[in-house]
Amino acid sequence: MDRSVLTNTLLRVRWQTERLGSAGKIGFGLLVFSVVFFFSAVLPRQAESSALMEKAETMRLHFRAEPVRVSGRKMQSDQGLGDFYAFFPNIDSSPFWIKELVQVAEAANVEISGSEYRMVRDKGWKLARYEMMLPVRGGYPQMRAFIADALRVVPAIALVDIVIKREGVESDLLEASLKFHLYLNEGKR
Repeated sequence: MDRSVLTNTLLRVRWQTERLGSAGKIGFGLLVFSVVFFFSAVLPRQAESSALMEKAETMRLHFRAEPVRVSGRKMQSDQGLGDFYAFFPNIDSSPFWIKELVQVAEAANVEISGSEYRMVRDKGWKLARYEMMLPVRGGYPQMRAFIADALRVVPAIALVDIVIKREGVESDLLEASLKFHLYLNEGKR
């Protein structure tokens, strides 16, 4: 009797799946996959998410209850400016930063074809400006990646000017002239 019930159930399931057709079978398979995915991936993360939300709420309440203490000491006029100048690398570190720039170009598959460098020291300024003119060649995505990575890797550099040329509309290769300024601390107090 158990066997006949099982056989009858299997026959009904087979008949129902045949009625579904190809699209119905795919839909049913996706439904089963979604249920399995929910119980294996989403549900465990939901508990973790609620724990993090509770922790964030307790931290928010803690910071709201505890007032922010401001130092009664007044900052000296030169103290903030000294911290600002301390951010910039020393003037003797320019070869290191140029090497970093070349490595960024190599990583982005951009070819640097020569370069011009000029150190500019303005009288009365605590920062020196190292002007770099870099003629580069590469594709547009590589050029953008190079510029973005250069600005990220070398924190004291600024892109001042960019001129892009292309041979023709069908050419993927660009020739660009990039002008960077690297700001360096001269160490004057």
